[in-house]
Amino acid sequence: MACARRMKTLASTCVILSGMTNIACLLYVGWITNFVNEKDPERKLEEDKGETLRIIERLERLENVVNSHLQEKPQKDREDAADLSLSDSPLFLRWGRDLGPESRRVALHKFQYYGYNAYLSDRLSLDRAIPDLRPDGCKNISYHASLPQVSIVFIFVDEALSVILRSVHSAMRRTPSHLLREIILVDDSSNNADLRKNLQTFVEETNQRRPDFIKMVRHTKQEGLIRSRVSGWRAASAPIVALFDAHVEFNVGWAEPILHRIQEDRRRVISPSFDNIKYDTFEVEEYPLSAHGFDWELWCRYLNPPRSWWSQKNHTAPIRSPALIGCFVVDRRYFEEIGLLDEGMEVYGGENVELGIRVWLCGGSVEVLPCSRIAHIERAHKPYTDDLAAHVRRNAFRVAEVWMDEFKNHVYMAWNVPLQNSGIDIGDISKRKLLRERLQCRPFRWFLKNIYTEMRTYTDTIAYGELKNSLRPDLCVDQGPDSDNIPILYLCHGMTPQNVYYTSSGQLRVGVLSPTIDDNDNKCLVDVNGRPRLLECSYAGNKHMKHSWLFTQGGSIQNTESQYCLELIQSSGVEVGYQLTLQTCTTQTWTITNILTAKVL
Repeated sequence: MACARRMKTLASTCVILSGMTNIACLLYVGWITNFVNEKDPERKLEEDKGETLRIIERLERLENVVNSHLQEKPQKDREDAADLSLSDSPLFLRWGRDLGPESRRVALHKFQYYGYNAYLSDRLSLDRAIPDLRPDGCKNISYHASLPQVSIVFIFVDEALSVILRSVHSAMRRTPSHLLREIILVDDSSNNADLRKNLQTFVEETNQRRPDFIKMVRHTKQEGLIRSRVSGWRAASAPIVALFDAHVEFNVGWAEPILHRIQEDRRRVISPSFDNIKYDTFEVEEYPLSAHGFDWELWCRYLNPPRSWWSQKNHTAPIRSPALIGCFVVDRRYFEEIGLLDEGMEVYGGENVELGIRVWLCGGSVEVLPCSRIAHIERAHKPYTDDLAAHVRRNAFRVAEVWMDEFKNHVYMAWNVPLQNSGIDIGDISKRKLLRERLQCRPFRWFLKNIYTEMRTYTDTIAYGELKNSLRPDLCVDQGPDSDNIPILYLCHGMTPQNVYYTSSGQLRVGVLSPTIDDNDNKCLVDVNGRPRLLECSYAGNKHMKHSWLFTQGGSIQNTESQYCLELIQSSGVEVGYQLTLQTCTTQTWTITNILTAKVL
């Protein structure tokens, strides 16, 4: 759920790819790493003690069931042996040194399957204490006695049983019993046997004591996170619905601040402040207070709270947020009125950004509450999809086409996909467009001007994509190692380091589009003493450096000041046999993949 230009970002991009693409990407990262290391001189509560505690007793009894399955291998991919390269696994960097070989093998197998340390989770109390990380002052705030009730929805697919039970356990322990109407468990067609038999037994025994307190929704086929959240909403009966992953732990006093804010204004969609449960040690790590935003690929990210929040000098005050990280609380009927989640999206990713944009544009608001804190497991890897990026990209284009008006090209640029004839089927969006008309929503420009003021825009871009030279059209301009600031040539692969953007002012930006003004600026191609370099565009402009280029599609790339052209020369010192240079123009020509406007080009 947590959301840089550094090498670790590129490596993370490789992880979410699949098959041979994954291998090629990792080889690329390895090559870049070697490139960096080369010695080249040129590169420098209240609680009801009756029913609630009796239910908790049943949870404690279920701990024994979990412990009885400690040595069992997960059902999925049972025939696949765990990778026994134990020393290479991130699981054992800070944990597990005292485990014997067999225990380490079992722990690693579970880690590979779940993306977190299920071996350790199975041995932790379901009712463990976690630190109260609320800001000073939260404990002194009192709330109206007649707050609305909430239905808590947990969604999961092949989650570790102990993790689900700890989520439920903490919700019951730390939500006042008179405010918690029900818990809804949405199983998105799990394969794990214990999520059927043992979890179902717990639900049935609990409901014998408190009828319909826990509802079980089971999908017959996997629908994905987005449609699973909607399934949970449909099963809810309380006036407020809280939609969460099933790998969280609620902190004390989490519910009252949220219910109070929604009671004041039902058009508020609220997110708690999230802390991190470390995937290896299960320690709870405090995260700084933040708003939630996104980049132009529509990956969610944490943002520094807006200046208006800091100026209040009150760390208990709600934080205005452009988007949502994923888990949120909403008035049940209002959620329906504004169109739920976009069920035309697939699996996961982008739905939280779309909801935040839609709520703001259509008359509501989004907040993060510092006094409501929930700890969430940030997985080391996401095991439920082989290629998450493909789903996020498709979902992002749905958002762009419905909500982003003239700024939709920014999303296509960020993903390096043609604006027209992208080849990606985003499904039918006609109903979502009709929803926007019916709700009489504002234009996206209003959102950028009034809500997400930190977001950088790139309306001056006239062409983007891979930049290739006629001499070797299989090679692309690449940002290379970020620390070197030297552009390189590499075999074309279509990933972020080879994204190039040509602007109406003659800038050639290389690499990722900087999302916000708080991030590092974009890198521009600059003529530095007759050598091609990549420097922050704002720095090059302020220093009046040579960073303006004349480029025509199928023609040369010439610096407007030095008159040198960007060209290729043979070089035995690099892997691909060619490197970039600035020299007197010859007959070499360049092409870029996508043209937004014929101006200049």
